[in-house]
Amino acid sequence: MLDAKRSRLALLGPAFVASIAYVDPGNFATNISSGAEYGYLLLWVILAANLMAMLIQNLTAKIGIATGRNLAELCRERYPEPVRWGLWIQAELIAMATDLAEFIGAAIALNLLFGVPLFASGLITAAVSFVVLGLTARGHRRFEVAIVGFLLVILGGFLYDTLRIGFDAGDAAAGFVPSFEGTDSVLLAAGILGATVMPHVIWLHSALTQDRVVARDDEERRRLLRFSRIDVTIAMSIAGLVNMSMLVIAASLFFGGGVPVDTIEEAHAGFDTLVGSGAALAFALALLASGLASSSVGTYAGQVVMQGFIDRTLPLALRRGITMAPALVVLALGINPTDALVLSQVVLSFGIPFALIPVVLITRDRAVMGALVNRPVTTAVAAIVAALIVALNVFLLVQTIAG
Repeated sequence: MLDAKRSRLALLGPAFVASIAYVDPGNFATNISSGAEYGYLLLWVILAANLMAMLIQNLTAKIGIATGRNLAELCRERYPEPVRWGLWIQAELIAMATDLAEFIGAAIALNLLFGVPLFASGLITAAVSFVVLGLTARGHRRFEVAIVGFLLVILGGFLYDTLRIGFDAGDAAAGFVPSFEGTDSVLLAAGILGATVMPHVIWLHSALTQDRVVARDDEERRRLLRFSRIDVTIAMSIAGLVNMSMLVIAASLFFGGGVPVDTIEEAHAGFDTLVGSGAALAFALALLASGLASSSVGTYAGQVVMQGFIDRTLPLALRRGITMAPALVVLALGINPTDALVLSQVVLSFGIPFALIPVVLITRDRAVMGALVNRPVTTAVAAIVAALIVALNVFLLVQTIAG
């Protein structure tokens, strides 16, 4: 029989890698804007977004456990060649867009902390992410430990700022009651929900659970799935706590105060002016950890996608160079970082349906999933969540283009 303690420990880690996508630099901007503009009003949206993320990541993790293959490999086997190549190309573009957001976030953090010019900061980010990704050559566990370390830095930074700044618990609790204040708040809520599921970690998560622990029968697969759900619940709860902390801090510090926080740099300056250098330092360190970790995870996802769709891999240095090239070009040209972040999110929105829909279709197929096939109610809920997220991304895309 499968050793419970060994399998439990072995399956702790993949969801923590995936959770980094939910606390990347794009989340910093969205959550802080929400708190600064509407106080605690949209806390319930973050909670709803986190619950959706838990469902999707549970399903992607289940694919690897049930089949011993990852989502990209299953798409290669099941779909005709034109579809397969189309999915692969768009996934590669998504990997580049992901790196664009993460590199810019880390570069801004290095600029805030040390005054390093943005392009030089991008080169430093590339060097550090090379080191982090190099840990995968020694097995998945070292890489996961490094990512968990970054996640703890992010969590620690925002917990410190939350305790340092303080907040009204009663007002914050009221933010979990669903409500809006005008059409702009609806648009901002759509932005939070629409950015809930990042396509690259949908592809990645199934690869992190496939053949991690070899199960001999369906009962052992069910046990592994239970342990995986614990992993997802813990990791995504931490990500949700971080996102809520971002909004709570911004609501406590900036809401109604007349301090402009349209960019990450302005938020950092607000911390320094209103609270002190310690709070500003914690914020910048959290941003740096977010950018470094998420850029490494993005490149790792790119390797998984390429291997899965075309059964090929690239040397790590070449793969890193391809995905980070657009980000370095943006930094070298001096393009406004906030505008570049918005552009990256528009590109990412295109990838949402191409990752979500295959997950729902595959996990409902008994011929593929066997005993771990979705229950009808799970498929129904997942389909509703997928449709909602896709619709919100299309809505935001239209709004962005129209604006």
